[in-house]
Amino acid sequence: MATALAPLPVRRTARALPIFLKETKYEFLKLLRTRSFSLSIIGFPVMFYVLFGVMNRHVYDGNVSVAKVMLGGYACFGAIGAALFGIGVGLANERSQGWLELKRASPMPPLAYLFGKCVTAMAFGLIIVTILTVIGIEFADVSITPMEIAKMFGMSAVGSIVFASMGLLLALLVPANAAPGVVNLIYLPMSFLSGLWIPVRFLPHAVQKVAPLLPTYHLSQLMLSIFGYRDQISLTTHWGGLAGFTLLMLGISWAVFNRQENA
Repeated sequence: MATALAPLPVRRTARALPIFLKETKYEFLKLLRTRSFSLSIIGFPVMFYVLFGVMNRHVYDGNVSVAKVMLGGYACFGAIGAALFGIGVGLANERSQGWLELKRASPMPPLAYLFGKCVTAMAFGLIIVTILTVIGIEFADVSITPMEIAKMFGMSAVGSIVFASMGLLLALLVPANAAPGVVNLIYLPMSFLSGLWIPVRFLPHAVQKVAPLLPTYHLSQLMLSIFGYRDQISLTTHWGGLAGFTLLMLGISWAVFNRQENA
């Protein structure tokens, strides 16, 4: 009786929710069982953190623990990689295989497909943050509070959403066979130039001037602000940079999608 008396949008949402959850579950299981994806997406940030973060566990820049700074950087690196490869490369491959046509012909809500991919990218980001945090605490002498860990989870989810928008655009523009290479050409230099691998203050001055132009830099500074480490730029500017970048990617994606549909 309560369901029958509920407003129409509420009833529609209640009926669609299981579809969204199932799509997310199977997308996550698919990528988790695809070892070439799951091992590389989780393995690379962990490997780099062990090589650079753990090895520098006794290094401090003033009162700043380099291992803790790198923990934030590689958490961002992992979340961005999960979003770009999970959505950018994954969607490009499924477009080329005609999988999207089948999805569109089914009664599934169109947004459930993108929702499943975005939440899956967030889930991989959270897995990476968890592993890195355990390594940081156990092997790099990183001191971190439960509140800081919770905030890292939240910021990792934000990063996944922001770079999911970029992955969507790349999937619409780049052929499936070129998608992994193009994503790497964008992802790796952008990560280095933003100080995700090495704290940006240790990079050349020319790189330090370029870094604030990149969305990855704004994400990393917001992540570092959780620990009380960040640059002199205001948090509002960093949030604005991420929001503007997300809206720009979604706007271009919408224009490209409409143009392809009407071609």
